[in-house]
Amino acid sequence: MNRTPQLFPTLLEYKQALNGLGNRRSGHRVLAISAASMPSFSGRNAKHEGRWHEHYRGQLMCIADGLLQVRTERGAWAVPPRRAAWMPPGERHAVNSNGVTHSWNLYLSPSASKALPDRPCVIEVNDLVESVVARAVDWTLQPKLTAAQSRLMTVLVDELATAPHDRMQLPMPRDRRLLRIASAILDSPADSRTREEWAAWGGLSARTLSRLFQQEVQISFAHWREQAVLMFAIERLTNGASVNSVADTLGYATPSGFIAMFRRHFGDSPGRYLKAQ
Repeated sequence: MNRTPQLFPTLLEYKQALNGLGNRRSGHRVLAISAASMPSFSGRNAKHEGRWHEHYRGQLMCIADGLLQVRTERGAWAVPPRRAAWMPPGERHAVNSNGVTHSWNLYLSPSASKALPDRPCVIEVNDLVESVVARAVDWTLQPKLTAAQSRLMTVLVDELATAPHDRMQLPMPRDRRLLRIASAILDSPADSRTREEWAAWGGLSARTLSRLFQQEVQISFAHWREQAVLMFAIERLTNGASVNSVADTLGYATPSGFIAMFRRHFGDSPGRYLKAQ
């Protein structure tokens, strides 16, 4: 960011500011806000769980450090720094943050939101987007944008509309039994229960679990669970945990097994992946 983010005395005030912009029906087609968290609710290991909610405007949320976990009724996303989670207008979602001290959000009017996908997703953020957002934060309270500012906002929306999508996402099943299992795994990815044990806990057979999972989310239960583990691993690694401790927490006999799984998904080792982020 090119400018100092706004400071909010409390987390509650920051959330109130976000919700106020998200539900504003008047004003510019794109509203921007950025923040540096205060010591009372920030820090490398600070974790905050958000409630389920929705906005009148489309929301794009981006962090400079830490990790976001975003859940919707369609899926779940791990959002590392330099990525932005997109929520279309009216999309019900919940956001958990871990170790986030700097962030920015954009709120797009329903008409401006039509340029972006009609489904939640995570997109990559480039330097141009960061630069324009840094300026747009100062324009949010202006009664009217200048012609030059309006042109920059058009460029911003165009950049967001054509930004590459990140693949770190988890579709969520709709069957209530599968959803109960999937939610429990997201809450505790290190749980070592087998497929058969998860099926029994959810009240269905292992064969039915596999069949319905493949049918509803188009990937196997094993693949889905592996991605849930990766989301958990990225969160821990981003917040300073060692590869050895993460591998141990997830039940790997040696770190090499965890590294091999990580490399198979991302094409790189955990250390190199995080450095690239």
